[in-house]
Amino acid sequence: MLVIALNGSPKKDGNTAHLLELALETAGEEGAETELIHVQEVLATQKFPYCRACASPCPAACYRGTALEQAYQRLRVADALILGSPVYFGTVSAQMKGFWDKSRRLRSEKALLNTVGAAVSSGAARFGGQETTLKALYDMLLVQGMILVGDGHHTADAGHHGACAQQPSCSDSYARERVKILTRRVVEVARATAVLRNSTGAKDHPLRK
Repeated sequence: MLVIALNGSPKKDGNTAHLLELALETAGEEGAETELIHVQEVLATQKFPYCRACASPCPAACYRGTALEQAYQRLRVADALILGSPVYFGTVSAQMKGFWDKSRRLRSEKALLNTVGAAVSSGAARFGGQETTLKALYDMLLVQGMILVGDGHHTADAGHHGACAQQPSCSDSYARERVKILTRRVVEVARATAVLRNSTGAKDHPLRK
């Protein structure tokens, strides 16, 4: 099983990255292979870091041969994705939005269909827009046909919409525990739904072999 985390923050060692690293550590303890992608890095290889809708369906011409293409190839073979974004004006960062907007080719090929998805967010205040940011992230996952993981792992509560942290996230013990619970649920659902991903053929990709 492969669990990939997407860091939508411009900071590789910031609050959002900390939450995602904790999630991947937990996934590894559950037996999953893990990987962290910093979207700021892969978008830096683009002439235009945002989608210009140059054609439909998307020909992927703007990112062919770049780190962004490599990142999308990794997403194709993932069993689960955990997205993370800081709160920017009550919603996701521009980096995460740009990365996901350019994934139109994945959607047209149904490459992420039945991939399990969850999200975490961090903000400067306790109630600083984290849940609205999570809902924006979940909308992105839904449009790709992914399976969303929400509240709880058996009797444990991961938060109604996902794990929300107040900065500094490394000191937010409540949020850290919610991230662990959420990740265990992600791995559990990914195992249970593996047959769905295999049946669509979306995961039958050379990168997995």
